[in-house]
Amino acid sequence: MPHLPATTPLDIQLRRPYTSLGVFLPAGMTDSADEQRTIDALADNGVDLFEIGVPCRTPFLDGPVIASAYYEALARGTHVRDVLGTVSYASRRAPVVVMPYWESVALYRPRRFAREMKTVGAAGIMVVDLPDAQARTWADTLAEAGLSSPRLVPPHTTDDTLAQACATASGWLYAPAAAHEPTGYQGPLDLAAPARSVRRLRKASALPVVAGIGISTPALARAVAPLVNGVMVGSLIVGALASTGREAAAGLVADFATAVGTPVAEASHG
Repeated sequence: MPHLPATTPLDIQLRRPYTSLGVFLPAGMTDSADEQRTIDALADNGVDLFEIGVPCRTPFLDGPVIASAYYEALARGTHVRDVLGTVSYASRRAPVVVMPYWESVALYRPRRFAREMKTVGAAGIMVVDLPDAQARTWADTLAEAGLSSPRLVPPHTTDDTLAQACATASGWLYAPAAAHEPTGYQGPLDLAAPARSVRRLRKASALPVVAGIGISTPALARAVAPLVNGVMVGSLIVGALASTGREAAAGLVADFATAVGTPVAEASHG
């Protein structure tokens, strides 16, 4: 299997002693000029990493906010070729991980998808519903393209599946804070649960750990941040962009950036 270089944009960002803030942004919510202004506003207010979502007709792991953004993007005619433009611009401001469903990758063809995303500046691709049967081939494809292959690892993952995920991952392991919820979950969190999940991932792999799904307030982000290398927020920012506009979304990003700007606990790296 080809190997990525020892130092990648994700390694540089996620192995620093401070927790990074990632923001999820669906491609195609608005026209490209407006989208670029949004990317700049979010980056200027504290984004360390961008996750760029590829619109999908059946986003079964996503809640209503992101699903609605995807449907609207598709109604506007957004295609993978348009996502390439989003990734190209966002990667000038921060490392970008592209987040498609496998359906989009398969239809575009995996090698072509990886190669073109690398060409426009992506640092990695995390397929949120990556089939187990495709995991090794997909990891090889990304490595050949020079891209990281982050993996989503739910807390209920079996030991065997966890071992496979770690063996086919690079860049980071993604730990949902809300174990059985879709994106956009805003209910209470049992903070002991993500702490256990993160400890389990760190025992299984030396990769950085990123937490998301359910981190719906700066206070929750502040509580989770010392455990992980990165905190991801999405639906709250996407909802603000759709309802109250760019300035409000940028203000939320600034609040989250302040909340997570805390040293990563020494124990969390063990």
